[in-house]
Amino acid sequence: MTVKIKVYSDYVCPFCFLAEQPLAEAIKGKDAVVEWMPYELRPYPNETLKPEGHYLQSTWKQSVYPMADRMGIHIVLPKVSPQPYTHLAFEGYQYAKEKGKGSEYNDRMLRAFFQEEQDIGDIEVLTKLAGEVGLDETEYRQALETRRYKEAHQKALEHAYNEADITAVPTFIIGDTKISGIRSKATLEQIINEEINRQDRDFPEGMACGVDGC
Repeated sequence: MTVKIKVYSDYVCPFCFLAEQPLAEAIKGKDAVVEWMPYELRPYPNETLKPEGHYLQSTWKQSVYPMADRMGIHIVLPKVSPQPYTHLAFEGYQYAKEKGKGSEYNDRMLRAFFQEEQDIGDIEVLTKLAGEVGLDETEYRQALETRRYKEAHQKALEHAYNEADITAVPTFIIGDTKISGIRSKATLEQIINEEINRQDRDFPEGMACGVDGC
């Protein structure tokens, strides 16, 4: 049976970017489906963080860069200041998901910000990136300018904040298991395997129809 995995993340969260690799390795060869779920850490009109600020400088020096080095992943603290709001990028994600390009789009946004220091709050930048993953740039740009997916994105945030009770990202929901924070390939594999075994145990074996009906 297919294991469903939901990953709640924000495009300005470095640990969300680093979490992609071990997850991809953990699901390799398994019957698993990953759905990326929007979560805004600092939605408008809250102030976003500045890369020159002490908080970000300290976090990256003490945690982000050492972890990325151990994982062999290139990442930089983007110089975009202040950090962009991500609602437009996420509205674009709703469009991309509708077109069957959700995972590719999600990965491109994270790489654009954390490896190329692109401003993913700018419509021009977002439109170019959307085109790079095979989306129609004219249609995509129009969707952002008219805010066509604003309601869909707001519903996704409502779900994350209130229904799923997400308080930090990345957060993984693997079957019935919910865990927060970046996790190793081994940890994710263990949880996925446990979910596969649980599904096998819950399978209603022996069900059959007889001459008198079902």
